[in-house]
Amino acid sequence: MTTVGFDRSLYVLPFDRRVFFQRKLSPDQTAQIAAAKQVIYDGFRAAVAAGVPKEKAGILVDEQFGRAVLRDAAAEGYTLACPAEKSGQGEFDFEYGEDFAEHIEAFHPTFCKVLVRYNPEGDQARNRRQVERLKRLSYYLREKSKSLFMFELLVPAEKFQLDGLQGNIKAYDLWLRPQLMIQAIEQLQDGGVEPDIWKIEGLDRREDCRKIVAAARRGGRTNVSCIVHGQGEGENKVSKWLTTAASVPGFIGFTVDETDFREPLLGWWHEKTTREDAVAEIAARYRRFVEIFERARAA
Repeated sequence: MTTVGFDRSLYVLPFDRRVFFQRKLSPDQTAQIAAAKQVIYDGFRAAVAAGVPKEKAGILVDEQFGRAVLRDAAAEGYTLACPAEKSGQGEFDFEYGEDFAEHIEAFHPTFCKVLVRYNPEGDQARNRRQVERLKRLSYYLREKSKSLFMFELLVPAEKFQLDGLQGNIKAYDLWLRPQLMIQAIEQLQDGGVEPDIWKIEGLDRREDCRKIVAAARRGGRTNVSCIVHGQGEGENKVSKWLTTAASVPGFIGFTVDETDFREPLLGWWHEKTTREDAVAEIAARYRRFVEIFERARAA
């Protein structure tokens, strides 16, 4: 099957995390979290105003706490991604159950995004259940929606896989995870799951990036692309991942983990810095990642 795909540059600032907020919240607490997401969004807008190309910039934000941001971003014409998964679950399921389509169409995001933990050598019954749900979403987006499909693939290690590497998670990430990601992509595609963009955990080796793109584009999927996800490893490590991915055709951009701008946000939250300073620092960090990727791509 050939998918439409998406092959333009895309630099995503994500702030869709909800897992820490799953307890029942008061209206005041909900408003405080929404206000924090507005600070991040204002940092994004400041970065665009300072020179990040609008046509390459995007945000990822949830409906639960980011409704106002979603509406404003849509009105401003920003590239917009919104999650469909229930947050913090080991197995993919829809955040809004059978009403998932209604919630997608309420905001008409550029991308409907899912985060899926899928190890091809893991629990086979769980994998089959996930594929069936994801196939349903994929069909809906392809046939009935204007939103494209962004798939964030996580391949957490199984215990027996780590045992074979003497518990060395770094060895798993370097040697085994890239192979498993390729297997996962191919199994999902064969199961009828057809993303336009694969969101890929950072990889250390250029050759692994090339193999991931080849898997994503196999079978005539020539416009399907990848973005690299820099997650929680500090700016130096994230910069290395961005530089490696940017050198490989088919990697069109990135997302960076929320940890990369948590410090200025928490400074504002705890009243140790001003809102203006937090917005400026978030904008500056996002711009640095854009510059790193674009320099590496040009080189």
